Amino acid sequence: MYARVQTWWTILVISLEERLVYRGDFALATFMRFIPIVTQIFLWGAVFSATTGTMVAGFSYNDFVAYYLLTMISRAFSSMPGLSSNIALQIRDGSIKKFLIQPIDLMGYLILQRTAHKLVYYLVALGPFALIFFICRGYFPGWPDAPTMAGYLASLAMSFLLGFFLEALIGMVGFWFLEVSSLLFLYMLFNFFFSGHMFPIDMLPGHWRTIVEWLPLQYLAYFPAAVFLGKITGAALVKGLLWQLAWVVFFAVACRVAYVRGIRRYSAYGG
Repeated sequence: MYARVQTWWTILVISLEERLVYRGDFALATFMRFIPIVTQIFLWGAVFSATTGTMVAGFSYNDFVAYYLLTMISRAFSSMPGLSSNIALQIRDGSIKKFLIQPIDLMGYLILQRTAHKLVYYLVALGPFALIFFICRGYFPGWPDAPTMAGYLASLAMSFLLGFFLEALIGMVGFWFLEVSSLLFLYMLFNFFFSGHMFPIDMLPGHWRTIVEWLPLQYLAYFPAAVFLGKITGAALVKGLLWQLAWVVFFAVACRVAYVRGIRRYSAYGG
């Protein structure tokens, strides 16, 4: 048991050292992520100036700006760039066989790699995030109370796990279909619209909103931001967190089953 923990710790440390090489890219990418927010501020400013009301779908102008800023944080936790395509590539070129002959679990290795990536990213991006949120502090209603903040942090942690297992599952499809780029494109398209990244899902018509609320995608961006802004409270918050946990468990199990079944039909030749 101690040897296994030591192995995982070594993998995490090596992954951290690898990711620190890209710290400059992380800092620049963080600033670039906020550029579209400027567009959103002007866009929603024009929308509200053209309407007589002060609320749209339960959101004020300040709520919209704060919402888009918070979805940047949600996406920083849940997005897994390159995860699916890298898994499919390793299956296609045969490099995944190293996990079949070495005592290292593929899923454990990948999640440690992503954890290291996120830790280095948050460390480097903390400064830019703090500066942007300080400049835009007037758009926020204030800090939520302790239970809401705890729910927000829990939803962020689970959005990381949900995003990881969801995209890893898409990569596992590579055991059956060597190329997953079309499937990944379709997923990214639905993710952009139905995760709340483009707009709050409260703006969807009744039946569409009901459908989207049954999907796991809202937990990748919308749900954590709505919790922080106090749009989801009390019993609805507890119910939402339980549903998010259920989706995490579902995709973790589905990912493991896909991996086990995939390696049963996998063949590798050569060195």
